[in-house]
Amino acid sequence: MNTFEAVRVVAAREIRVKLRDKTFLFSTVFFLLFSVGATLLPVLLGGGPPSVAVVGTAPAALGAAELDVRTVADEATARAQVRDGDVDAALLGDGTVVALTDAPSDLVNALSTRPTVELLDPSALDDTLMVLVPMFFALIFFFVSLMFGLQIAQSVTEEKQTRVVEILAAAVPVRVLLAGKVLAGAVLAMGQIALIAVVALAGMRVAGPADGGLLTLLGPAIGWFLPFFLVGFVMLAALWAAVGALVDRQEDLSGASMPVQMIVLLPFFGVAMFSGDPAVMKVLSYIPFTAPTAMPVRLFQGDAAGWEPVVSLVLLAVTALGVLLVGARLYEGSLLRSNGRISMASAWRDREARRLADLDAESA
Repeated sequence: MNTFEAVRVVAAREIRVKLRDKTFLFSTVFFLLFSVGATLLPVLLGGGPPSVAVVGTAPAALGAAELDVRTVADEATARAQVRDGDVDAALLGDGTVVALTDAPSDLVNALSTRPTVELLDPSALDDTLMVLVPMFFALIFFFVSLMFGLQIAQSVTEEKQTRVVEILAAAVPVRVLLAGKVLAGAVLAMGQIALIAVVALAGMRVAGPADGGLLTLLGPAIGWFLPFFLVGFVMLAALWAAVGALVDRQEDLSGASMPVQMIVLLPFFGVAMFSGDPAVMKVLSYIPFTAPTAMPVRLFQGDAAGWEPVVSLVLLAVTALGVLLVGARLYEGSLLRSNGRISMASAWRDREARRLADLDAESA
């Protein structure tokens, strides 16, 4: 097999194993249900538009309002329906509004003469969305990258602990094993994120207003979040694999992975704390480890120019390439060593020593 075929075989094996893993299946179902609930439950629990019993012909003003208008024959029938709870309110022939306990604000507003309103900032977002949307991007990146990253590290440690890796390394180069694991993790994580995005967008289209509403604002941000997440995850995946190779027991993985966990936590806390500060968010959107969440949030808020996500993504890709090379060197320098937990410095030096030995062998 050539290198490409070997990477494909390793990745296919990893994907088959994960697709049978109950944790992966449960997390996928959980995120999909969460997306459906977040978009559809508010509409389902809202109970639909207020119902109004109208005596005679309904005024033209009610046609533009989101009301369930029901025509009745006389005032007695209208009052009876309000009293029995069949409708929320009634509009009598003389313009009187009838309700049971509270004045129906939707009906009163529809019948009132509304003044002309001039919005100085019509693109301003609701305060609730300004908090929830950044948290959504941060949580998705945090949980998915942490979950799949830990799975990559645990897989490497398990193969090392059971000595299976020695058999695998004898069949294919060590870098092929790393590439296969990173590729498999990226495919699975991207697939899960894409499913969440599709379900969330479909839910917003079903639950939102006819003009698109939140979908129009959030769609471009989600579209950019997908490539940012993919490149960011690949950058971190190599570090997770290297962390798994540094230890030979699952019990030691938590301590060894702490630096990478802190890197994953940075985007979450950075966006959660400074999402309302445009200056800080602009800086975070160009830092590779925080850009996958900060830049989509800025796009949602309308603070980013059209060229900014392109530049940020290029910087992220260049950084990801450098981190991949570092992770690959640590992975190669520690994968076949089984004398307890290995420091990063030792793994780095061991890889360099092996490279020099290989060059001497080739020259001889």
